[in-house]
Parts: sequence; C-alpha cells; structure tokens
Amino acid sequence: MTDTLLPNGIKNGRGNSSYFRKGCNPFAQTGRSKLQNQRATLNQQIIKQMRMRAGAENLLKATSNNKVKEMVLLELSYVNSNLQLLMGQLEGLNSSVEVYQDAQETANIPLIALGLKETKDIDFSTIFKDFILEHYSEDGNSFEEEIADLMDLRQACRTPSRDEAGVELLAKYSSHLPLMESRFFPPTRQTGMFFTWYDSFTGVPVCQQNMSLEKASILFNMAALYSQIGTRSNRQTIAGLEEAISSFQKSAGILNHLKETFTHTPSYDMGPAMLSMLIRMMLAQAQECLFEKTALPGIRNQFHSLMKMAQEAAKVSEIYDHVHQSMIQTPLKDNVPFFWSTMSQVKTNHYRSMAHYFVASALLDHQLGLSDDEDQQEKTLSQVYDRLPEGRSPLDILKKKDERERIGKAHIRRAILGHEEALRIYGLCHHLNKLEVLEDILRASHQRSLNKCSENEEEEEFTDYTEAPDIISKTEHKAEMEVPATTKVKVTDFFQRLGPLSVFSARQRWTAPRTIKLLPEHKDLGFTLKGESPVHVVSLDPLCTAAADGLKEGDYIVAVGDTDCKWLSVSDVMRLLKDVNEAGMDIQVVSIMDSNPQMPTKSATFCGNLPKTYSMICLAYDDDDKKSRKVSKKSSFLNFGLKNRLKSASTLSLPTSAEHSGSLPWNKPCPTFPSSSSYNNDSALY
Repeated sequence: MTDTLLPNGIKNGRGNSSYFRKGCNPFAQTGRSKLQNQRATLNQQIIKQMRMRAGAENLLKATSNNKVKEMVLLELSYVNSNLQLLMGQLEGLNSSVEVYQDAQETANIPLIALGLKETKDIDFSTIFKDFILEHYSEDGNSFEEEIADLMDLRQACRTPSRDEAGVELLAKYSSHLPLMESRFFPPTRQTGMFFTWYDSFTGVPVCQQNMSLEKASILFNMAALYSQIGTRSNRQTIAGLEEAISSFQKSAGILNHLKETFTHTPSYDMGPAMLSMLIRMMLAQAQECLFEKTALPGIRNQFHSLMKMAQEAAKVSEIYDHVHQSMIQTPLKDNVPFFWSTMSQVKTNHYRSMAHYFVASALLDHQLGLSDDEDQQEKTLSQVYDRLPEGRSPLDILKKKDERERIGKAHIRRAILGHEEALRIYGLCHHLNKLEVLEDILRASHQRSLNKCSENEEEEEFTDYTEAPDIISKTEHKAEMEVPATTKVKVTDFFQRLGPLSVFSARQRWTAPRTIKLLPEHKDLGFTLKGESPVHVVSLDPLCTAAADGLKEGDYIVAVGDTDCKWLSVSDVMRLLKDVNEAGMDIQVVSIMDSNPQMPTKSATFCGNLPKTYSMICLAYDDDDKKSRKVSKKSSFLNFGLKNRLKSASTLSLPTSAEHSGSLPWNKPCPTFPSSSSYNNDSALY
C-alpha cells in the first residue's frame, strides 16, 4: 500500500507526515476544492429539507384535523421555499466556471466544466468480514488490511487531483468494482450495503444496493475531471489547446460509454437525455478549441483564408446552436443551469457573427485582380453559400464591384446584429455578468464589426435592404469522441487470497473446507489432479483411503498441510503431495454445490429518501399436502408492469429436500421459473 502513497508535507499533531494516495490531495485549499465542499454541504441541506417535506406530506394524508392541516400546509410551503433557495444555490455552483479556468486566461471565452458527483462514506468492514466468514469459510478479521485499502481508495476518489493522476485514481477504483462485485455481491440476494450518490444538478440523493450506481457515478466523475482539465488548459499555446481538445473529446467519449452501458441509471444527471446534451456540449467546446488552434498563429488576410475561417466559425456556431436546442427541451430545461443555456446561446450568436465578419472582409477588402485565380475564387464562394439572392451568381458577385460591395455590407450588418444580440443575451444572466473577460471579448468583436462598417460607408449611399445569405458550416478538423485508455487500468485484486475468481466468487456456492487424510498405498494416492489453479480431483479410486475419508471427484484442493494452494498449479500441488510418508498428510478440499434457482429478492432504489419497489411474488411449499401454492404480497401501484409477464410464467415451487424430489413422477414436465435476469432488468429502471 505504501507504494501508492506520497507525503503531502503536512505535519500532524504527532509531528509525523500525513500521507495520501497519488492523484488525491484532500488538504488542497483551491477554489475548486472549496466549491466541491460547498456542493457537499448543500447536498446535506437538500436531503434534510426533502425528509421534512416527506414527513409533512405523510402527516397531511394521515390527519383529519383541519387545524393541523393548516399548520402542516404552512410548514410545507416553508420547506418548499427553502428547497427552491437551495436549488438556486446549487445552480450558482454549477455556474461558477471561473474557478475552473486557467489562472492566466485573459483573452479566451470561458469554457464550462462539470462538477464532481458527491457520495456518502461507506464502511465495508462489517459486511465484508461477515460475508467472508459465511461464504468463504475464512476468518474475516484476517482481511482487515485489504478492506482498509479498498475503503481508502474509495475515499481518495472523492477528492481527485485535476490531472492525469487523478483520472488514473478514478480508473483504478473503477477497475476494482467488477472484482468487488464478483467477490461480495451474489446475484440471488442483497448484501444490505447501500451506495448513495447525489445528483450533480438537483442535489437529490439516489441510493442503490447493487453496484450499477457506483460504477456509473465513477465514470461520470472521470468525464467531469477531464472537462475540468480541459478548462484549465492554457489556450494561448498550441500545446495547451491540444490538451484541451483531447480532454473534451475524452470527456465526451466517457459520457457516451456511460450512456450506452448504463441505460437505466436512476440519477437524473445520468439519464439518456442529459448525457446526450453533455456529450454535445463537450464536443462543442472541443470544436471551439480546434477553431482557436487554427486562428492562434494568425489569420492570413487573403480571400481563401478568410472564407475558410468563416466556415470554421459557422461550424462552431452550428454545434452550439444544437447544444442550446437540447438544453431548452422539456426533460432538461427545468434543471439545466440557466447560465449554461445562456452561454451556449451567446456563443451561437458570437461565432455566427464572426463568420459573417470574415466573409465581409474577404469581399470588401479583396477585389478580383488580374493575377487572381478567378475559377478558384468562384469555386470557393459557391461552397460558402447554400443559396444566393435571385439573379446573382458567384461570378457576378466577384466581377461586379457594386454587387461585391452590396453583399459584403450585408454580411457586416448581420455581423453587427449578431454581436448586439450576443451582448443582449449576456445581460440577461447575472452569473454571466461576473465574467468580465467574456464581456470584453463580445464588445471588442462588436466594435471591430462597427469599424469595418464605417470604413465602407459612403455619404450619399442609399439604404440597401439586401439580406446576406447564410454561410455553410464546414471544418477540416471535426471533434470526435475519444475513449481514453485509462478507463480500464490493470489492477491486482485486493482479495486474491480468497482464491481464483473463476471459482471462488459470490456466484458459486461450495461446502465448508473438509480435512482429508492421505495415506500412500503402494506409492499411489488413488486419484489424479487436473485443471488450472485451483486443481481438482479426477479419476478417484472409490476403494482408496482418501475416498473412504470423504474425498469425491470434482473436489477442489485448497490446502496441502499448512500450505494454501488455491493459486498453485497441478505440478506445484503434486510436488507437495510427493512428501506424503507413512504417517500420512492432511489436505483440505471443498465441493461445489448445485445451487437451485431462487426467486430474486425484493430490490429497492431510494430516490429522494422515498422508496420505489416492486411487489414480488413469493413461492412457498406446503409439506402437509405437498402441493405448490402461490403466496403474493399485497399489490402495489408499481407492480402492474410485471403483471402480464408473471401470468404467463409457470411458478411452481421446487421441493426442499431429496425425498420430496423423489416423489415426483419421472415423466412429469419440469416446472420453470421466471428468469431472474428479467427482474434485474426491470428493477434497474428505478
């Protein structure tokens, strides 16, 4: 464990240095960490108010006293107003993008970063120790160090550093989750362990007993961390822009993987509609950085270069317009921060205006000369416009000075109107008003368009109402989703001492270890060994002493003498068995048990402290009349979706002992049970 720890240089009360995992620094007092602490505090206040609201609503339903009802309604209105205030404060935290920007950033439009999801602490020790004793027949106290390492790793994931080391830390814990699920989460019953995560937009807690929510939330935080790395990059350098582009593309790739893998996550911020919007936003910011990378060396004041940059700017505007349209749709508009939708609308107008400015500059500042390639300019201009005003062709605009100036001035007018609209929208959001650098950029762009318009004005010019045509968006470098290699990190199982996972998992059931006495008979033990670790017994002589002592074919050898051999190969185990003398040797074996299919246990997902459960059908066996009967719980309003499915399935109980099974006729059709996977899929909807 010490190889993953680094000294943080902070002395504790005993004068020793404290330690933390690589990629995590919980003591870092940065604006980002303070913002995350405020988010955690708000989440606790929100869940407190939601509990009070749930209690008031229950009391309102239960009482018939009018005076009590009036008091409860008054209290309920007070709680709802508090919830609205807390939601507004959480929206303000999601709008605080300035803390995520590069400290030296003064000339670029700010970008939006996702905040990390918050979670509650979990104590694995008691449940895991009991499960190890019950299921694996080993002393759970001997695994205290492994359990502590796992808990430390999960705690470190709550405060990852904003770099690749922090992403690797989250990826390491994400890789441990399938191993932990295979070891301690049997498919037939619940362990009683609840994973709680808070919605990053609403602060509403979501609680589940399975690992799906934990896996999905860690992936969401990896995507959020990549978005924070992208916003922190120095966009005044090519290297910084490349880092930002890569980070936003990786963030979009992880979000897309999350959307395709966990399709029924109960948390609102990981729903399909929200994830689709976040993917678009990450790709839009990556495309914006690609535009900045193209413009950073400088834009050549040539016809082809200006037209190219116009189409690149139109592409950025088009993507942000799609982002804004998805934000204002009904499922999302109530919870997406107003700052986000306003920012996307501002960028849509800003980059569209820049596109019209570049086209205006190309037409007004570059007349077609004798040395210019007329065919090439005509081709370029025809690719920029989707349609032209009636009676005009690209060649007419290029050759006729009046037409060229008329269309150029129309573009500069549209640029001015677009910049004015961006400034108007900017003034509607008080969170945007805090970003002075954004206002400076918008006003500078507006003034540049005004200057271009004044340069080409003539005193005796009549008012021209020609409308500039739309510009076709086009880019040479399109932002694409990228799944980083760090999402899957090779890790060593904390609980590998329990044995190979292919055999010693929560899915398998086996007997407690039995001690078998081996006595050599003519240098023959009476059986052979086969398989990878752990090895198992084959070709057992039923007359040998080991068989008489209880050894059976298919038994796995887990220990020879005092040596644990769960991970040993056949040759290693045979080498140990060669030392058997006349006094004999003890080995320990386990037998795999045939687990009968069981009805799934009732699963619940708690969202906002209110349980949503299915009413499951339970089967019971009557020993008196040996007839199967169906015992169902009282129907709830949530089980009607399963009603028709359960009607079509045969639900006959299995015998509870061997003698019961022997009483069934051999030719009687075997009853079938509903597949447990269907319950798991349906319960995952909540």
